Amino acid sequence: MLQTREGRLVDTFVTLTDSLIADYDVVDVLQTLVDRAVELFDAAAGAIHLLDEQGRLEVVASTSERGEFIGLLQLDAGEGPCIAAVTTGELVTSEDVEGLRRRWPRFAAASQERGFPGVHAIPLRLRDEVIGSLNLFRETEGALNGADARAAQALADVATISVVQQRTIATAQTTADQLRRALESRVVVEQAKGYLARALGVEMEAARELLRRYARANQRRLSDVASDVATGELPLDALTAGTPDAPRSS
Repeated sequence: MLQTREGRLVDTFVTLTDSLIADYDVVDVLQTLVDRAVELFDAAAGAIHLLDEQGRLEVVASTSERGEFIGLLQLDAGEGPCIAAVTTGELVTSEDVEGLRRRWPRFAAASQERGFPGVHAIPLRLRDEVIGSLNLFRETEGALNGADARAAQALADVATISVVQQRTIATAQTTADQLRRALESRVVVEQAKGYLARALGVEMEAARELLRRYARANQRRLSDVASDVATGELPLDALTAGTPDAPRSS
């Protein structure tokens, strides 16, 4: 039986809240958030940005290279919903292309050119602290309605708690250290994705899915699996064994 949208939303909350009581990989938590959010809120692509120790926004998770590219372009432009959400701590959602163009002309032009006339940015916040944003790119215009906006913010809030929570008083890490580790893990995952894409002749998204599938099947952290791939400790046939053929790059 196909799961209803409400059922998928509840399942997403359960998945994210599990990270509050169990060992978890920050990058995988954020990847789960952006993957599920894209599905739940009718987006075509998504990306998550976190502030690093120098206050710069960095991409730590995305649903596709297309979504990540737009996210990086948004940062390069120095404007856009993502930056506004982090600056204000409030959800930013575009009503239409014209409204997007009035507020952020450079970003709006780049976003529309690549087929994303609608953009939503949900802050990752804990009380008065904003650590980043969840960004959803849509192929149609229209703002998030009230119920969807509240649900998206609630999901983002749970994920934020997962990122900054202290495991125990004795081993507590500062927020800056948590984010630094998340960004370092992201670099390792990106390196492993690139290596797999070249070695297997697959798209970057297919390479990422191979890493995630192996990590979940073996109950390992995504970043640890990526590190083993990058150093050659994990053979490629271990990743591809028993998996369907990945789409080849052109």
